[in-house]
Amino acid sequence: MEALLRELRLGFVALQFLTRVPSPRWVGFEPEWLNASARHFPLVGALVGAVGAAVLLSASMLWPPVVAALLALAATVSITGAFHEDGLADTLDALGGTVPRERALAIMKDSRIGSYGAVALIVVLGTRVALMASLCAGPWPLVVAAMVLSHALGRAGAVTLMALLPYAGDAEHAKAKPLATAIGPVEWTTALAWGFGLVAVGAGVGAFSPGRALAVLVLAASVPLLMRHWLRRRLGGYTGDTLGAAEQFTEVAALLALCAV
Repeated sequence: MEALLRELRLGFVALQFLTRVPSPRWVGFEPEWLNASARHFPLVGALVGAVGAAVLLSASMLWPPVVAALLALAATVSITGAFHEDGLADTLDALGGTVPRERALAIMKDSRIGSYGAVALIVVLGTRVALMASLCAGPWPLVVAAMVLSHALGRAGAVTLMALLPYAGDAEHAKAKPLATAIGPVEWTTALAWGFGLVAVGAGVGAFSPGRALAVLVLAASVPLLMRHWLRRRLGGYTGDTLGAAEQFTEVAALLALCAV
């Protein structure tokens, strides 16, 4: 019972960290819980995706697919406070050019957005809207599965990047802005289990074929592996902003696999 209560606490910590949803007061908080809560990041992503699916399906009954997709995007971004989108913009501003490591880390801390970040947001958000709009033509189980899985695998991609690289940011800055900076094998394998489990459920209920499930896993897994090489060369590790970028890129990769003809 005590172990179950601990996991429940960690789930609420992950929910409060990744979204604007507050935790109940009884949950409490200890600094070490943040790293441990990373194991449940994909589950939080699944919940965010479920909200997006509900909005997408409901709105598609009243408006054209593009409008429904924009409303679904607005819903998920509102829940997360554009947490991952902000990381995407900061990462591309810092690493879009050829500045040295120290300058790149300084750019990530700058609240202003540059041309690289703006273009990245336009391309990624536009791609997500287009893919979600295309989902409206499919059966509702596929819509739900695509939204839930893309968000869950996006968070699993970020956790995978944490497992593959050391933290490269400013430790003092991370303390000022709480960030999960280290995870162990238990956190990584649990996060992967959430992702694989949800894909298996989607294929099991017939939302998509086993071949499509394999394509989703391959494309989603390719993102953190490619980013590992990129970030190791440019920064020597990951930062909180790069985790946001990894989530966004992995989410798009999963949607591309699920929406492919």
